[in-house]
Amino acid sequence: MSLLERESSDVVMTPDNIRSQKLHPGLNVGIAVGALVVGLALAYGFGIGNYVLGVVLGVVFYLVGLQIVAGRIEGRRAARDRMWKALIYSACVLAILPLASVVWTLVSKGVDRLDGDFFGSSMNNIGARDPNGGAYHAIIGTLEQVGIATLMAVPLGVLGAIYLVEYGRGKFATTVRFFVDVMTGIPSIVAGLFVLSFWVLIVSPWFNNGTPRFSGFAASLALTVLMLPTIVRSTEEMLRLVPGPLREGAYALGVPQWKTILKVVIPTALPGIVTGVMLAVARAAGETAPVLLVAGGAAAINFDPFAGGQQSLSLFVYQQAGDASRYAPARAWTAALTLVAIVLILTVAAKLLARRNSLSK
Repeated sequence: MSLLERESSDVVMTPDNIRSQKLHPGLNVGIAVGALVVGLALAYGFGIGNYVLGVVLGVVFYLVGLQIVAGRIEGRRAARDRMWKALIYSACVLAILPLASVVWTLVSKGVDRLDGDFFGSSMNNIGARDPNGGAYHAIIGTLEQVGIATLMAVPLGVLGAIYLVEYGRGKFATTVRFFVDVMTGIPSIVAGLFVLSFWVLIVSPWFNNGTPRFSGFAASLALTVLMLPTIVRSTEEMLRLVPGPLREGAYALGVPQWKTILKVVIPTALPGIVTGVMLAVARAAGETAPVLLVAGGAAAINFDPFAGGQQSLSLFVYQQAGDASRYAPARAWTAALTLVAIVLILTVAAKLLARRNSLSK
């Protein structure tokens, strides 16, 4: 007897490995529909919840029913595999539902004021009974504040991450990592209070005849404090994922370390670095407390980020949501939709730019 025949004869034929039947897709759909009906009936019949609880119960009943029915048709092993696949898909759908709900709410309620007046005018001289007024001044403020903060935070964060990965050794590097981790969880109001006490109350009077001054630049400083730890941590992780043989190959060819970092390491990790930067930009664009503390907010358009109060979209949404005017909620929803659209456009543009640079290399 050959080795192959001996091994095949040792295989024990069980009902689990001789069944070739598959669960019909129609039966799978029927189990799902029946489970959903039972879950909704229990939720509404006993008055223990609404449709959300009914859907959750339906998912549980579906998994149990799928395990029983698939076990009788396909066998226990195939049934367990199918059940875990269904559980993974269900978890994915449950995770996407809140995001889809937020997007739908923003779009459905934010289209009411998507007009030229909203994007071309400010809230200057707009009363509670005036249906007009827009967020042009807030859009300008957001772009300037986030742009200045990005220009300050990205070089500092990337260089700090390069130091920690490529050069950092000893107690100093450990201390830097510790403070970066601490700053990651710092509340935004604390960053705003820090800039208020240092820049607005101490430094700005030197340039304003002894009088403290709110400004969009002060808000950019607070946003920089919030963006730095995110950029440092994300860039550090991306640089650590660069394979070591890439560095070793460059060193073997006699390339200096700084040039290896500039020409090999950073281009390899660039897509991940861009993702971390855009996460920091999204967080900065949505912050309200620092802007309220150090920029003050303004109803009129202010193109100068270094002089006078300045508005932002997040602060505009906060103010309009709490306004007593019946026209304010529509402005708040449209401003929120505009903020999300700006962050989305910047993220897509940065991703395309990073991809183009990586392909050109």
